[in-house]
Amino acid sequence: MANVTDYARPQEGEAVETARVTVVFMRMLELPLGQAVAWPDGVEVEKVRLSVPQYRALYDEIGRDWLWWMRRMMPDDMLDAHLSRPTLDVRLLKVNGEVAGFYELDANYWPYVNLNYFGLKQRFIGQGLGGKFLRHAILSVFTGSTGLRGVLVNTCSADHPRALPNYLRAGFVEYRREVETWEIPVRLGLSVPAHVRG
Repeated sequence: MANVTDYARPQEGEAVETARVTVVFMRMLELPLGQAVAWPDGVEVEKVRLSVPQYRALYDEIGRDWLWWMRRMMPDDMLDAHLSRPTLDVRLLKVNGEVAGFYELDANYWPYVNLNYFGLKQRFIGQGLGGKFLRHAILSVFTGSTGLRGVLVNTCSADHPRALPNYLRAGFVEYRREVETWEIPVRLGLSVPAHVRG
């Protein structure tokens, strides 16, 4: 499997479903023009340190339809170490106190910051929150950072169909595409969409 970390490799002989996805790599080297985010009443963004169970629940709910699977394979101790790193920044989008989405920024790649994950819960998609939340993520990186060279993100053909257009609209620029083959263990209970099935 191309570009799959060791912890995400299936056990020898276990049942898998194969997905063949096109991964699009993008970057933003300077903050695009635009205003600060103006949230409607009842909407806020909160910086948090999630426990492993909290993170897994959010990751699974938001990512299930878009084939987010690699963190499901990450052992608890490894995920806990990841979530504890000072270079990690996790923010929750809340609507009237309810968690509507999250993003995860990782400065471990400094002088670049990687937007590891970004997503909304299904019932909050299409309400005009995604673009604002993405703008919030971008501003949180560029505001007050010294020596920053840019923000990196990638999406793939298994993601929401509006993901790539939204990233491009926000100011990201595509610089590379790769086709990857993923062997996803059946035990994860995920359904591989027909358009990317192996």
